[in-house]
Amino acid sequence: MEGIKITKKPKLKNPYFIVAWPGMGEVAFKAAKYIVEKLPATEFAELAPEDFFYLGSSAIKDGVLSLPELPSGKFYYWKNPLRKRGRISVSAAKQPLNDLVIFLSNAQPDLTKAEVYCKRIIHLAKSVGTKAVIGFAAMPQPIDHMHEPAVWSAATSIELNNELKKYNLTPMVEGQISGLNGLFLGMAKKEGLRGFCLLGEIPLYTIQIENPKASLAVLNAFNEILNIQIDLSEIKDQAHTMDGEINKLLDYLKLEPQGQSGPIGEDEVEKIKKTLSQLTKLPLSVKERIEKLFEQVKSDISRATELKTELDKWNAYKDYEDRFLDLFKKSKEKDN
Repeated sequence: MEGIKITKKPKLKNPYFIVAWPGMGEVAFKAAKYIVEKLPATEFAELAPEDFFYLGSSAIKDGVLSLPELPSGKFYYWKNPLRKRGRISVSAAKQPLNDLVIFLSNAQPDLTKAEVYCKRIIHLAKSVGTKAVIGFAAMPQPIDHMHEPAVWSAATSIELNNELKKYNLTPMVEGQISGLNGLFLGMAKKEGLRGFCLLGEIPLYTIQIENPKASLAVLNAFNEILNIQIDLSEIKDQAHTMDGEINKLLDYLKLEPQGQSGPIGEDEVEKIKKTLSQLTKLPLSVKERIEKLFEQVKSDISRATELKTELDKWNAYKDYEDRFLDLFKKSKEKDN
């Protein structure tokens, strides 16, 4: 199979095919990685990265410089234990007996290469008899980080949307799901596969922070839909810990005048949330995309709008403002 190294092709029963990449709040990546670790799932193939990624820097560790490894994209499988050797009990017969395949990558490729990249993954998905594709993603909303996040859904057909209604999901009627976590489902539909995406809500001011609470919400929905009871206790603890860490940071940033007590005003809250988002780190894949866009704008200033849109999406324009404005100064100097 072109571009994919298969170490052992498993025999599977109508598997659901899960895909995930890093993105806002790391919601999708963390949820899929948790599934792989907790089932546990077995690695059986790898997507060759050379056609989709390139090295753009060197890494330094303990004072020693070396080239980093290219991002990995690995396939895992899990066989449903309820159908061992084809012998199914009466109780098990009432349960979904689908197996799982999970594709997990630690970076998104440049979107100019997305079509070929997706087609290679879809080719493998078809070869194992995939029943449906499942994607995960984040849904930024004007909510507080202590709010229990809802899970939204989007599917490739009206029929599938109707099937999902019984799981208390919020249907996504319009809009878009950016990046590979959304794009892949559209590509899969184009190639004849059905599928759906589960989107966990995250606060607008924490899109740059890992959000285990949103991943937990997505996994709860996933467990219910597929009736695969993955132990979620560990990620529940992570979600609780993250809430505490955000609260500590908010308390640290909350500077009240001496002698003043009671809640702070809306303006102060917004200032704190803005500061919080500026202090957090962008996912590595996003940083790499921003850096690549900077390089592209240097040679084609018309792409500056695309770069500005990406920076605004991640609330990161202030961090790159000087570099962004320098692009126009250099472009003007070049014209003169």
